[in-house]
This record gives sequence, C-alpha cells and structure tokens, in this order.
Amino acid sequence: MNNKIPMTVIGINKLRKELKELKEVIRPRIISDISDARSHGDLKENAEYHSAREAQGFCEGRIQEIESKLANAEIIDVTKISNNGTVIFGVTVTILNTHTKKVFTYGIVGDDEADFKKKLISINSPIVRGLLGKKIKDMAVIKTPGGVIKYKILKIDYI
Repeated sequence: MNNKIPMTVIGINKLRKELKELKEVIRPRIISDISDARSHGDLKENAEYHSAREAQGFCEGRIQEIESKLANAEIIDVTKISNNGTVIFGVTVTILNTHTKKVFTYGIVGDDEADFKKKLISINSPIVRGLLGKKIKDMAVIKTPGGVIKYKILKIDYI
C-alpha cells in the first residue's frame, strides 16, 4: 500500500519551517515554563505547571505529526512536469460553473496545504476528484450536497 502523502514544494517548505519553529523556539520556551512553574512548589495545585505540561503535550504531538508527514511526503513539483493539458496534482485550474456562469481558479494541493480562502483545494475534495484527468474544454460533473454542479475547464496551468 502506498502511504505517500502528495505535497507541493511550497507545502513541504511550510511544514519544515513549522517543525523548525516548534523544535528551536516553542519547545525550549515550554521547557523553561515548566522549570519556572516547578520552582513555585506544590505541583498538584500549580496551574502554570499543568498548563505548561499540556502545551508540551500538544507541541510534542505536532512535532511527531509533522515528522511523520515529512517522512511520507512525495514532493511533486508541477513546474518540472511537462504540461500535457491534464488536471493533475499541483496544477492551477480555472473552471466555469455552467449554471451560475461564475469562473473560479484553484490550486490543487495536499490536505495539509488546502486553504479555501487562498483558493487552494485538497486533492481529496469532491470537486478535485471530479476534475482529475480532465483537459481544457472538458466538462466535469460534481455531486455536492446541494446537487449536481457542472464545470467546464477553461485553463490548466503547471505553475
């Protein structure tokens, strides 16, 4: 079974930056907070100590999560793939909702990179699953909770 997690170059760099921040800034600060809280005496009723220990648990959990994702990452640099005009992971696709006549442009990214406000949608979202493998001028029929939506693919950029 393939456990690889597809990620763009931008997404992998963002995770590496977060990991560095957690290990070099946040973890040492939490250790210092725990040490300070211990010096206040009785740990049973020491709110600062319990708060710092909780923060430590979250921090260590996130570090493990990121390290696992980085270990299983499959970095896909779409700029190094020849553009054959097909919707694949990493492309930027412009689509037309044939009913509303609204045009949308989305980057297709991994789950960790998805941010709808930044027009980055997950490879695992229903809309992307319906677009994958399509070419310019193809129609994609997407089943949504609100019904079926038809999109026409207007442009595919490998950027």
